This record gives sequence, structure tokens and C-alpha cells, in this order.
Amino acid sequence: MAQWFACKAEQPDALLFFRMGDFYELFFADAEAAASALDIALSHRGEHAGTPIPMCGVPHHASEIYLARLIRRGFRVAIVEQMEDPKARTGKLPIKREVVRVITPGTITEESLLEAGRPNLLMSLTWDRDGLGAAWVDVSTGLFETTALGTSELPALLGRLEPVEVLAPQSLDLGDWAANRSPEVVPSTPLIARRRLAETFGTASLDAFGTFTDGEAVAAAMAVDYIRSTQSGALPRLGRPEPRGQSGALLMDAATRASLEIQKTRDGGSQHTLFAAVQRTLTAAGARLLATWLSAPLTDRTAITGRQDAWSWCVASPEATDRLRAILRTVPDMARSLSRLSLNRGTPRDLVAIRDGLNAAFGGAEILEGPLPAALADARSAIPSDSALADELARALADPVPARLEDGGAIRTGFDGELDAHRTLRDESRQVIAKLQLDFAQRFGVASLKIKHHAQLGYIIEAPSVAVEKLRGFPELTLRQGMANGARFTTPELSELDQRIREAAEKATARERLVFAHLVRGVLAQADELAACAEAMAYLDATQSAARLAQSGTWVRPTLTDTNEFRIESGRHPVVESALASHAAFVPNRCDLSPDQRVMLLTGPNMAGKSTFLRQNALFVVLAQAGLPLPAETAVLGIVDRLFSRVGASDDLARGRSTFMVEMTETAAILHQAGPKSLVVVDEIGRGTSTLDGLAIAWAVLEALHSAIRCRTIFATHFHELAELADRLPRLKPHTMRVKEWKGTVVFLHEVAEGAAGRSWGVHVAELAGVPAQVVRRAASLMAAMEKHGGPLGKSASLQALPLFAVTTEQEEPPPPPDEFAPVRDALNEINPDNMSPKQALDALYRLKTLVAGCADGAT
Repeated sequence: MAQWFACKAEQPDALLFFRMGDFYELFFADAEAAASALDIALSHRGEHAGTPIPMCGVPHHASEIYLARLIRRGFRVAIVEQMEDPKARTGKLPIKREVVRVITPGTITEESLLEAGRPNLLMSLTWDRDGLGAAWVDVSTGLFETTALGTSELPALLGRLEPVEVLAPQSLDLGDWAANRSPEVVPSTPLIARRRLAETFGTASLDAFGTFTDGEAVAAAMAVDYIRSTQSGALPRLGRPEPRGQSGALLMDAATRASLEIQKTRDGGSQHTLFAAVQRTLTAAGARLLATWLSAPLTDRTAITGRQDAWSWCVASPEATDRLRAILRTVPDMARSLSRLSLNRGTPRDLVAIRDGLNAAFGGAEILEGPLPAALADARSAIPSDSALADELARALADPVPARLEDGGAIRTGFDGELDAHRTLRDESRQVIAKLQLDFAQRFGVASLKIKHHAQLGYIIEAPSVAVEKLRGFPELTLRQGMANGARFTTPELSELDQRIREAAEKATARERLVFAHLVRGVLAQADELAACAEAMAYLDATQSAARLAQSGTWVRPTLTDTNEFRIESGRHPVVESALASHAAFVPNRCDLSPDQRVMLLTGPNMAGKSTFLRQNALFVVLAQAGLPLPAETAVLGIVDRLFSRVGASDDLARGRSTFMVEMTETAAILHQAGPKSLVVVDEIGRGTSTLDGLAIAWAVLEALHSAIRCRTIFATHFHELAELADRLPRLKPHTMRVKEWKGTVVFLHEVAEGAAGRSWGVHVAELAGVPAQVVRRAASLMAAMEKHGGPLGKSASLQALPLFAVTTEQEEPPPPPDEFAPVRDALNEINPDNMSPKQALDALYRLKTLVAGCADGAT
């Protein structure tokens, strides 16, 4: 327990996985927290300060299962290992134990703890003179990037990167990401940070990698130091830090990302997202890269065109692309295997991943022949041409390899002669033991004796009770242990054999470790080349994924310009269309925000598809500037620098903000940040307050977007009065969602047409939603009366001026009209079909027909 207290003082914020034999044990408050989180039994062992010590534990061999659950619950876990071999230890002092690693959400590398298709980012933030410095690292792949930003830009960066762990000053508000904050780390000075980073990456100056602000350098050094501290001084293979800056990327604030549901839905799911709708990748690394493209679309038209050219080549080369896809299906996650190997945490399967990844890359390089687009040519050149490493791994590794090196058999027979010799002695022991057992049975005259291996005694002779006295008569036999049903003996000959076999097994294990370490060193010597190869294969996967969409014939390559054009013909919402694919067709729509009609005023009822249309066109910007095809017939888009989407109401009660306050806050952000090259899609500005207030706010915002900001805008509203602004705002074009009324019901056509809606059809939507018929009828009569009198805001200054309101205030609600179809219901209740002859059934049918006709006449 003294060791436990010392380790706990070293890592007070982490649960201690304290190694004791074959278990990781937890004590005190750690045990109580873990038992609750893992749903395992809580027991007690020993006492401290006169009270029992709470304790629980998990098996060492299954620890990753429990670690995954704890990490997902937000715990940090410190691994305390035994630093001595219990069998080789002398003396009676406790086995030496030390913290060898601290597992946190942002520093995990185990395959079972990671989500294959998503980056696992650790972010560090620090104050700078002009704002903030930020750095983010993916320990599992080596990604390392930095940027400088203002505090107002932080929510957008957090929303784009979605870090699983954040190192930040306590004074910095992380908003929705506060739950991912780790214990505060003291940053170093800029000079020390730059020097430490330069030493880490073996260069004289950090400037060799680009221009970094002081804040970026301090944040990057803070991230590196934190990773070192969690790995007990070790550092995984990290790529050189790259200063990314905020330029070159489409800017989207947190509200826009939440509205568009690019990678996750508002409830945290991943099924009905843009990423899920367009993902056709075949590898985990390809999925991560595609997610990065969607989370950070580009604004550089040349870079976007490069991605388009790459997947266009795949579309134009279907045979080569099919062969490439077959190869990609065999590509393992090389980048994450490389990271584990660099931390001395790799397994034989990680070496197999490197071997198989290289072989797949060689095959991919053979397919990419002839003239290639620049991006594919770069990917082709990143694939190594030297197969020496792959060949050595192929000769060295067994097939299949075990999951752990400790299980043995990772190295192929014939690769290392010394290892083979040790294995031969170890493995032939079975035949030697069998022969010796037969010799002993004949020598001692006991046919039933057996030679067995005991964990503490080694190889022993085990005999039944009836033979024990007879064996005691042989002086060369030594009794080692009595049993209820027999006894165990040993001989000098057996002891010597046991020693030789044990030494051979130990030597084989040690030699296999040496060979494995030699192979790992060979891999790490080419770590940069292997990382570049892994990136190239991920790029090829993301490229073929885009080509899969385009090959369907219903997705198109958009034309991107530096003007403010925006024309979509027959566009379809990618997520909604994917969800409807099995049971309905999506109704395509046109969208034209050309400079002479850059503001679209969209009216129409709820349920008609306004929100779908708004999000659809915003998602087109994300897809197009990510370099991907669009679900449309044709598309011409001017590059958008900032995208704003305010669609769907929500509140933030935890921060004391109502739905209307959230809406106004987000509207203010749009008005302050949008510019002429932005795209703004907003829905129902002004709801949540009085009609006059709401109309005035919507009117003023629409004028500002049209005349002051001059950006491309889709403005959806229920305030039909705004359509009158078309005469005053020359770039505004009214549109509406087409609706038809048929036999007293409303039919939503989901089509966008020029013009303005004359009504909102709210009563009809209420009826569709299942509002009781009596309430619907009352609402319809109230609406008719208000329309007749000019509405509560029109000619009638008081609700009491409307006769129908006097009814509700002065007398009870009138009884409902009589049920004309009561005779039909009564007749039906009298019929018992099971007891009727065919003639009786026919007569009943004619009678019912006569009753229905009479009711219909009465109704008319």
C-alpha cells in the first residue's frame, strides 16, 4: 500500500490500475468509481486507518475491454506495472512497481480503444499577445498541426476538429467542449518552447518547418510535453508540426456545423449525416481523410480542382479503379500500427500491417500508370519503390501471427537459426517426456504413473495411491508432494531435463523478442517513408470514394469560379435522398443565386420542405469545396469564404438562453462576420417574440443581408409581408414551396417555384400532426374570422371586436354538430358476419348502401 500511495501522489487525477500478479487492482475511491463505471463487484482487502480498504480488479489479459469503457466515460487511467520478474526476485521486499503510462482520451493508441474511421485529436491552447495559439496532435497517426486565432474563432475551430481532449487555461471558456478539458498544464516560455520543439525534431530551429507565432510554438511544445508525460518519457512518431493558419479553409461556426450535421447529428448520432451519406471508403485511414475533407472544405480553387481531377480520372478509368478498389480492401491501418511500434507498444500484427500495407501499395503503384493528374502523381511518388523491408517482413513473420508476442510463434521457422534450435529442444520435449514416461513405467513396474508439468514443481512423476509405497522403495525417487489420491515424485534425471527444457523455452522467448525488436527497428528506420505511403493510400481511398458517387450518373462535377455565381439545376439533398432511397423518390429543385438575384426569399408552409432546401444548398458548398461531386444535374458555384446556416430552433437552458436568445445571438454572428463572398441560409428569423417584433427584426435583417453585406442568401420565412420588399430590394427574388389543396386536404409538392405564398396552411399541418378534430375546427373558424376582420393586428384593435371571440368569453363552447352517419354505425354493430348466409350478407350490404346514400343526402 505504500507503493500505491506513492503512485497515487504522482497521478492524483487518474485511476490507478495497480498490477498484482494476473490482475490490475484498484483501491479506495478509485475502486468505488471503477466498480460503478464498469459494473463489477466491489470488495475489501486489509485495513487503512482502522477501516477496510475498498478494492476491485480486472484481469490483466482482458484489461483493454475495461480501459475502453473507462476512457469513454471520461476517466484518466495510470498503469502501474511490476518492474521485476517475481520468479527471478530474491529477498522478501515487495516487488518494485512504477507508473509506466497514463492513458487519456487524447493519447490512446490501442486499436480496441480507437474509433477506426475518425481522428483522435489532442488539442492544446494557450494565450498569445493577439489571441490564442493552438496545436492539435493525433498520437495514433502522427498528425501535428498548429494555428493562431482569435478567441471568437475558437468555437468554430473546436467544432471543426472535435478534439477528444483539450489542454487549456482554466480562464479560457471552452463552451460545449468544457467536458473534454484535462488538468491544466503550465506552459513554457516561447523561447524554451521553440528550443524544445527543435530538439524534438532534430533541427536547429523551428523555422525550418514554417513560420510559427509564439502562441503556436508554446501550444505545440505543451502538447509534446504532455504526451511525453503520459508515456513515461517516450514519444511516438510525430509528423513535423505544420502551421495551418485559418486561410485556405471554408469558415463555419459551431452553430452552422450543428445545423448542417456534417459528421454528427444534433443528438450525437452518426447515421443520418453528410459523412454517412457520401462515404464509400474501403479503409479506416481513407474514412478519416474523407471526414477531414468534409470538416475543413477548401477555398483555394486550384487545390479543389486537384481533388476533382483525381476522382475524375478514376471515373474515366473504370477498369483501373476496380483493380485499385480490390487492393484497397486489403490495406490495413499502417499509420496507427506505426505509432504503436514507435512507442514500443506494437504487436506482431502491427508488423503484419506494415508488410501487407506495403505490398498493397506496390500493387496500387502498378495500377497508377501513364499520364496522371497531379494529385494522383504525387500519391504515386509517395509509394516506396524498394521492397526490401516488405520482403524481410514476409520472410520473418509467421502466417498467421499471434495477437501478442508473449504467445510465441510470431517468427517464421527458418528465418533465425538460433531461434529454431531453441524451439526444437523446447518442442521436442513432448516426445522426450513420452519416451521417459514409458522407461520409468517399465523400470519401476508401475504402468499407471504419469509425467506431468507442475507450475511450482516443474516436471514430476505422478502416481496413484496403490503405487506410492512401491515407489518409495526406489532410492533415486524423491517424494515431493502427497495428494489425497496419490503422490508426486522427482528424480535427478527428470530435474535435469526440466531445467534444460525450461532454459530452452526461455531462450526461445528471449531470442524471439530480439528478432522482433530487430524487425521493429527496421520499420522505424523508414518511419517517414511509411507514414507518407500510408497517407498516399488514404488519399487513393478517399478519391475512389468520390468516384463511386460520380459513377452512379446522378452526381456531377461542379464548376467552381472566383465570381459570386451560384446555380444548381435539379439539386437533391444527399442525406435525405439516402434516407428515402428504399421507399420514395426525392424531388429535385433548382437554385439560382446569381448576382442579379442573390437573395432568395422563400415562403411556404411547414412540412413543405423549406428547411431541406436550405440545408441542401449549404451542403452543396461543403461538398463542392471539399472537392467532391454533387447530387445534381449541373452546378456552378462561386467560391464561398464563410458559410452560415441557421436552420432549426433550439435553446440553451444550461446557459440561461431561450430559443429566441440563441436565434438572435446566431443572427448577430452572421451580421458581424458575413461578407460579399459568403453564403447565408436562415430560417424563420424573428420567431419566438410578438408578430410585430418578429416581422420588424426579419425585415431589418433581410435588408442588411441584401444591401449592406451583399452576400448570397436564402431567407425562409412565414412573414409573407416580406415579399412586398421585392419592389424595394432589386436583388431579392421571392420563391415559395408549391402546395395544392385537394378535397379539403393539403398536398405538399416539395417544389420551389417563383412567387410568394398566400397562406401558411398551419391549420392543415396541425391536422396532419394529429391535433384533435374539435381543436382543428375551432382554429379554422378563428382564422377565417381574423382574415375577415383584418386579423388581430389589422382593423380590429381588440380581440373582443370579433364575434367569435365573444363566444369563447361569454358562453360555453357550442355542442358539436349531430353525427349524420349514426344509423350506419348502428346497422354495422347489429351485423354478425360469422352467423350470416351469403344471401343475408348480400341483403345487409344493400341495406348499408341505402343508409350511406341517405346520410350523404342529409349532409349536402
